[in-house]
Amino acid sequence: MHRRLECIIHGRVRGVFYRDTTSRKAKALELIGFVENQQNGTVLAVAEGEEAVLEEFLTSLWKGSPLSKVEQVDAVWGEATGEFTDFRIQYRNFLDRF
Repeated sequence: MHRRLECIIHGRVRGVFYRDTTSRKAKALELIGFVENQQNGTVLAVAEGEEAVLEEFLTSLWKGSPLSKVEQVDAVWGEATGEFTDFRIQYRNFLDRF
């Protein structure tokens, strides 16, 4: 059964290739969704796929990249929406919000 996993990752996760590592892992697991930096210094990862595969992905979020130091992962499970076709790194221009 397809599920959705939304995670906020806290710690040293910016400027340490965390999003790249996360994207590569998600693609290797054939998940769909995205990963992006948040304005408050956290990283948001949203993925959809089989629950067992998402659990493996969640474990990888705690590991992070070699330079990262993950302190906390807030995970919320839900039903898949089917809104994604691939997994990508999303880039935001935070100035657009002001």
